[in-house]
Amino acid sequence: MSYASAAEGLRHVFLRDLDLAARIGVHPHEHGAAQRVRINLDLAVEDQGATGAAASVGADELARVVDYEGLAARVRAIVAAGHVRLVETLAERIAVACLDHERVKKVKVTVEKLDVFADAASAGVAVERVRR
Repeated sequence: MSYASAAEGLRHVFLRDLDLAARIGVHPHEHGAAQRVRINLDLAVEDQGATGAAASVGADELARVVDYEGLAARVRAIVAAGHVRLVETLAERIAVACLDHERVKKVKVTVEKLDVFADAASAGVAVERVRR
């Protein structure tokens, strides 16, 4: 399954480079202050019966799609909920929240800690989960 596929009736919805302050980490020095994280989402979303561009013309309704503003708000709430030890745990929680939407069939979540190493842009994890 790809993220966008006319044959499968899927569209690709994404959220790029959401930079947030997160309380995250296993080391004692990571427990005192928030760290910068960058979160990216890629979702394969069911296109409610559309069979191509012609089928979706005139169907300009928010109820037909996954609202990326709502996704961003959920991610912000998950990050703000409290200290998390592992980026893997944070990524899993975000993936579960994305799959709560019935039209989301697959999600890839990337979480990067931005200030871990002076000589690297980031360190993190990507998880991909599929609705069963």
